[in-house]
Amino acid sequence: SLNKAFLKINPFRKDIETFKKHLKNLIAKINESESEEFHKNLIADFLKNTYYSSNHFINTKGRNDLVIHNGQDPKTSVGVILEVKKPTNKSEMLKVDNLNTKAFQELVLYFLRERLTEKNLELKYLIATNIYEWFIFDAQDFDKLFHENKTLVQQFTDFTAGRLISKKTDFFYQEIAQPAITEIADKITFTHFNIREYQEYLQPGENPNDHKLIALFKLLSPEHLLKLPFANDSNTLDKGFYHELLHIIGLTEVKSGGKKLIQRKKLNERNTGSLMENAMIQLDSLDKISQVKEVEKFGETYQLQLFNIGLELAITWVNRILFLKLLEAQLIKYHQNDQSWGFLNLHKVQNYDDLNSLFFSVLARKPEDRNDSFKNKFAHIPYLNSSLFEPTEMEQATIFISNLRNEKLEIFPATVLKDNNGKKRFGEINALEYLFEFLDAYDFSSETGEEIQEENKRLINAAVLGLIFEKINGYQDGSFFTPGFITMYMCRETIKRAVVQKFNEIKGWSCENIDDLYDRIEDKKEANRIINSLKICDPAVGSGHFLVSALNEIIAIKSELKILLDREGKRLKEYQIEVVNDELIITDEDGLLFEYNPKNKESQRVQETLFHEKQTIIEGCLFGVDINPNSVKICQLRLWVELLKNAYYKTSPLTPLLQGEGNMRQGEGNMGELETLPNIDINIKCGNSLISRFALDSDLRPALNRSKYSIESYRNAVKTYRNAENKEQKREMKKLIADIKGNFK
Repeated sequence: SLNKAFLKINPFRKDIETFKKHLKNLIAKINESESEEFHKNLIADFLKNTYYSSNHFINTKGRNDLVIHNGQDPKTSVGVILEVKKPTNKSEMLKVDNLNTKAFQELVLYFLRERLTEKNLELKYLIATNIYEWFIFDAQDFDKLFHENKTLVQQFTDFTAGRLISKKTDFFYQEIAQPAITEIADKITFTHFNIREYQEYLQPGENPNDHKLIALFKLLSPEHLLKLPFANDSNTLDKGFYHELLHIIGLTEVKSGGKKLIQRKKLNERNTGSLMENAMIQLDSLDKISQVKEVEKFGETYQLQLFNIGLELAITWVNRILFLKLLEAQLIKYHQNDQSWGFLNLHKVQNYDDLNSLFFSVLARKPEDRNDSFKNKFAHIPYLNSSLFEPTEMEQATIFISNLRNEKLEIFPATVLKDNNGKKRFGEINALEYLFEFLDAYDFSSETGEEIQEENKRLINAAVLGLIFEKINGYQDGSFFTPGFITMYMCRETIKRAVVQKFNEIKGWSCENIDDLYDRIEDKKEANRIINSLKICDPAVGSGHFLVSALNEIIAIKSELKILLDREGKRLKEYQIEVVNDELIITDEDGLLFEYNPKNKESQRVQETLFHEKQTIIEGCLFGVDINPNSVKICQLRLWVELLKNAYYKTSPLTPLLQGEGNMRQGEGNMGELETLPNIDINIKCGNSLISRFALDSDLRPALNRSKYSIESYRNAVKTYRNAENKEQKREMKKLIADIKGNFK
């Protein structure tokens, strides 16, 4: 019943302790000799004190025992209806094997009143409880089963208007609701639990069984019962993180003509310690603007050029740092939350020179090729083989992050940073220290949902970062981000149709939907080849949100068709893979979220499958173009982040999987190196997609005949570039690709 994306989020310790305290108090106050009214008030107090008091009104409404409103005001619509029975009223209470009791019949009546009489379209859930047992029903299911039942609706309308033989509610329950429920009894889905089963876990403080309360805690929360946005929701921007990150970069968001624009701070608010201002000072003092080719692209005036080049550099550096923060969180997670795997801190990176070395002397080099001074300091940091950690053309022409001065930066007024007394910090702080402490105030780890977040840190995952990137990227023409539900819906509808169409074209079938395909597919490897032949291009790719949604959807479709295969051609049978809230969610046959464990053979198989499936799709199916070079960088980053989510440790006969705990750092009885990232950046191009040398449907043979290269040579060059194992090979292929394009006239 829980949204799987919500299930992934780790709850805060303080919230779990509040939940335990009030649930224990609720159980202690139960008095079976007391009335229904007494117990109804206990439930209302429990819900208010635990979750709802500040934002949602809870009280009776008409004949309804209890309702939870969608807002603080009793005039707001009802979101949840509760029918409460006292613990001893067994005859009227629902049973798991018999829902058709008076309590359920009452819920049907209350639902129809809200839906038809009150015209309420915002009802989310209906609950029947006797305090011990809880039955929770989704209002969407009630809508299908009861509101769409024309006979029942007509009977309800006649009953409400007094046109039937009786106006008594018992008549409605026995003569109208009961037969209607009997007809669809086998179609009713619900969530059931008994709070007595959780009593033993309610001792205050941290204990080993706390994780067993997480699902129950979430089930009764407003995020679930009122279907509210939650922390990793790709439809919701984390404004606190966003605005403070802008401050650290040197930007601010302003409203202008109904649009929100991102601009350089006003003259009297600028700080030389911010990344962009610091970069602009160095660009100016070293006269680097004159070294930039086609500098007029960056603005008509020197100041505009300075700003746009400074911003491009700042975005490049921030992209790398955020990627590294996700990598750091992943490494810590893979190693049982051992914080010594962290590296974005002043102990390891003391200044901008160290950060520059981390980029180019550590992450861009294999461990054996690193300078001795870095081998020990960054021994556990993997080689990534990603062009993200190669100097950009702009850096080569202007400055690197090592050129920045170690300035101080004024702390953002609404900062997330706290002092030792838990109060907001103020004043100035070293800019690099500020950046690291700011990032450390958030949780970048991949969510599991089965752990409690001991520190009160808000989650920043790939979906949230994607929205941040989109907003920053839209600084020129008004910041805008595409909510996840839009990209998810568009990709689901269009890609499913495209998959069906592709199979029909190649196989000569006449399937109409995915279910038809499922019934006809026999050769799973061939089916994968057909889906992998899809080509999806976003001509205005922006931050790459649509491509990420497309990537997730293709994998989910393969899972739905039961053709998702590991590297040995074996199917991932025991797993359900689906897109929920624009996130790819993997659960096993018990409904538990998949979590990578490098020491478990089956876990390794799943992680490797997901990584290489994503790699295949990104390399062969997904393409993007944008006129803004910053968009291209951000899109490439987002695709690398998707691969990073499923990065795995390579194994060999010398590094077996099941070798016990041991020390897993490189060179010390390790379990292998982290799989390197492929060079996927070649599919995302900077250019104007409205202009082309050749029409899409033109005959290219004359142009090919004039060239000394063939399409096959271009394909081979691209393939070699993607799988290049070192910078020299990559540079060579990049030069060859440019040469081929230059000859194509």
